Amino acid sequence: MKKEIELNPNKLVAYLGKPCKEFTKADIIRFIQENEIRMVNFMYPAGDGRLKTLNFVINNRAYLDAILTCGERVDGSSLFPFIEAGSSDLYVLPRFCTAFVDPFAEIPTLSMLCSYFNKDGEPLESSPENTLRKACRAFKEVTGMEFQAMGELEYYVIAPDDEMFPATDQKGYHESAPYAKFNEFRTQCMAYIAQAGGQIKYGHSEVGNFTIDGMIYEQNEIEFLPVNAENAADQLMIAKWIIRNLAYEMGYDITFAPKITAGKAGSGLHVHMRIVKDGQNQMLEGGALSPTARRAIAGMMQLAPSITAFGNTNPTSYFRLVPHQEAPTNICWGDRNRSVLVRVPLGWAAKSDMCKIANPLEEESNYDTTQKQTVEMRSPDGSADIYQLIAGLCVACRHGFELENALEIAEKTYVNVNIHQKENAGKLNSLEQLPDSCEASADCLEKQRAVFEQYNVFSPAMIDGIIKRLRSYGDKTLRADINGNQEEMLKLVSKYFHCG
Repeated sequence: MKKEIELNPNKLVAYLGKPCKEFTKADIIRFIQENEIRMVNFMYPAGDGRLKTLNFVINNRAYLDAILTCGERVDGSSLFPFIEAGSSDLYVLPRFCTAFVDPFAEIPTLSMLCSYFNKDGEPLESSPENTLRKACRAFKEVTGMEFQAMGELEYYVIAPDDEMFPATDQKGYHESAPYAKFNEFRTQCMAYIAQAGGQIKYGHSEVGNFTIDGMIYEQNEIEFLPVNAENAADQLMIAKWIIRNLAYEMGYDITFAPKITAGKAGSGLHVHMRIVKDGQNQMLEGGALSPTARRAIAGMMQLAPSITAFGNTNPTSYFRLVPHQEAPTNICWGDRNRSVLVRVPLGWAAKSDMCKIANPLEEESNYDTTQKQTVEMRSPDGSADIYQLIAGLCVACRHGFELENALEIAEKTYVNVNIHQKENAGKLNSLEQLPDSCEASADCLEKQRAVFEQYNVFSPAMIDGIIKRLRSYGDKTLRADINGNQEEMLKLVSKYFHCG
């Protein structure tokens, strides 16, 4: 418990002396009173994948207690396409464990994420966060274990080029200043995200950087630590909101779009996952990938064609998912291999004590590194509905435990070579491909929807809505139609520049 509080940057955790998961209404009221907070913000994700905000000025103690207890009404038909105007009223109720001090508000403000409830006071069946909650509950009921996740949030910062210390085109990976221009912006974002409860692993500049018409485009990444999947989604939502707001304050533009222009690195939203039982990571067994991990991977191999429906949600997504790039196109997995769909990254399984080797004065560390092993889904991008995406991955991993031949599927889809090299053409041709358009993703989801609807995780109305939206783009042949047409490509990029 003490370790959760020590050095914690969240002001409420530090002040109240308890982890955020233990926050109560009384704690929130106490913090507001003793820290001269003047306003409260309710924030909640809508159908467009963005956070919406409702502002409250604190009139008196009774009113504060009322909004924290009862929440407020909102117009659901303006927030979600599947809600009719004739029955549109919803309730939003704050979740106290998500409270943070708004770093941008001039008037001292406390913000909280909210849950949706219907007219009968029940959690809204098709709300994004409730769908994820149901997915996690079903996973635990089937497997007896907890599903955890973390995201790699990639984005481009865009600003006028100062022409000093120019970066090397498409060589920005982990670049330092002054060649990387926005390190200070990224670290300030990280500080604010941490203050809002985000569990950050690290941040760095990414591969993509280029200059067009006097504007510099620099790709960055902020990666999180694995936590309960519901918390992982909340943290990513708040992080995107913070990055955009700080960019606006500083006069930068920001995009999480999967594709910026032809020939340059696109931005993904890679999701790492691990499975935990009694506080112990179950991804390794005897220093090797465990049967538990392989079953989860098998489930993702089976449902990969429809996971793109949650993780790649506009036509530009499929201009990122093209052969011979680090973004995947084939349904396979492998170790430390960036040409695969699901990657097993280095997991500190080596037997040597690297800390002692690097620092001879240190004693043997005996650190339990098994906690660090994850598997990474590489197809999603910043257009994703974060809650639907992580819920879909949770369903897929659960499905792997329900397949009798899961380990056989894992074996057949494993690759230990670069499948895009000529000598490995045979292996490449044996693998199924990801969908190449929103329409194709919709078709795949239609075929596999029963798995996502099982245990009442995804509601039929939500699946219908996703399929309808994806088909509305009419992009079945778009990638081929505008191949090589830079002007049409840029029009498309501009249209979906601020997706997600």
